[in-house]
Amino acid sequence: MEVTISKCTVEDVFQLREIGYETFRETFEHQNSPEDMDAYLEKAFTLNQLEKELSNVSSRFFLVYFNGQVAGYLKVNVGEAQTEDMGEDALEIERIYIKNKFQKHGLGNRLLNKAIDIARDHNKQKIWLGVWEKNENAITFYEKMGFIQIGAHSFYMGDEKQTDLIMTKKLQ
Repeated sequence: MEVTISKCTVEDVFQLREIGYETFRETFEHQNSPEDMDAYLEKAFTLNQLEKELSNVSSRFFLVYFNGQVAGYLKVNVGEAQTEDMGEDALEIERIYIKNKFQKHGLGNRLLNKAIDIARDHNKQKIWLGVWEKNENAITFYEKMGFIQIGAHSFYMGDEKQTDLIMTKKLQ
């Protein structure tokens, strides 16, 4: 098994959009209306939106490859790019997206460790993320990796208000 992780550039925008659409649908389509799903995807994964996110110096994207195939990606934020104000000592993991066919190969763990390495390189004291309260597989994974829930915030899927759990992990 060969796994590589590479930093994204603006040239990867089409790849990111494709992965974003595919993984978001795979994970959440069965629990949301088609209208709310389409509305969210059309807002979050437009080329303009992704190019804007890629050009933000406080955000970074990384593609993960499994045996030469793109399997998913990681997005991390620091400073003002964080979706919640968690302080200057924090790094946010905004997205860890792995295509279904590549799950259960340790790729999520590799991307999480990449985020931890970035946080340590920037002298951050903690990492944090938001995860949908109904995404039990992800919550279980993050708890196993040492995250604890410290709060919650609202997330809108189209017109539907949902709750994301805010989970954090202190770095040693």
